Amino acid sequence: MRIEGSTGWLVIANEKRRNAMTLEMWRALPAAVSALEAERDVRAIILRGAGSETFCAGADISEFEETRKNAKAARAYEDINLAAFEALKACRKPVIAMIRGHCLGGGFGLAASCDLRLASHGSSFGIPAARLGIAYPPAALVDVAALIGPARTRELIFTARRIEAGEALHWGFLNQLLEDSALEAEARKLAATIAQNAPLTHAAAKAALTIPAGHSAPDHDKAEAAAIACFDSADFAEGRTAFLEKRTPDFKGA
Repeated sequence: MRIEGSTGWLVIANEKRRNAMTLEMWRALPAAVSALEAERDVRAIILRGAGSETFCAGADISEFEETRKNAKAARAYEDINLAAFEALKACRKPVIAMIRGHCLGGGFGLAASCDLRLASHGSSFGIPAARLGIAYPPAALVDVAALIGPARTRELIFTARRIEAGEALHWGFLNQLLEDSALEAEARKLAATIAQNAPLTHAAAKAALTIPAGHSAPDHDKAEAAAIACFDSADFAEGRTAFLEKRTPDFKGA
């Protein structure tokens, strides 16, 4: 985790195992997201893999004999796994997945939990759970289906095949597909563009867009409260004034 100006960086660092997520890495992610969310100057977060070859190859299968060897252990593991996904989705600040190389299994779930996804040509995507005989977390499948649709989600799960970046773009999983040399610069540019805008608007939009299908009244009320709060904010007053004065607004997130 590091901060550069208005951008927070989260790095999946386990290069010797293609940035596979260990149990401790899953466990640590929510705290890292919360730490960046608490930084007032941070307006957007970029999630990337360490090195230049892999975003995330998924969960570290070498641990499964201990951490996921039966139903009881798998349930405990899944709770930690889903808490990491939820931390990205619930973060009030926009999270960008910067994808280079393999984005598989749990790595696919991490990317799906982000708000925006940029990838380089040569990246590949898939959910190989059926090749291991394990079930992909149901809540994570719902997130994937919300992005690419139920039919294509079924195809990924049933075939366990990998799709190339162009197909992921066509399916609507990716926002942008870029040359490898341009990927990081474009991710930085996108984060900087986001940083110029009102943080409360971002938070309200995230609260609304992450309400699941068949949502409860409390979910809707929470999103509605976040939206209405924008109109009492100093940022809204600043936005109106800046518009009238024909200048760039100076948003503070309050």
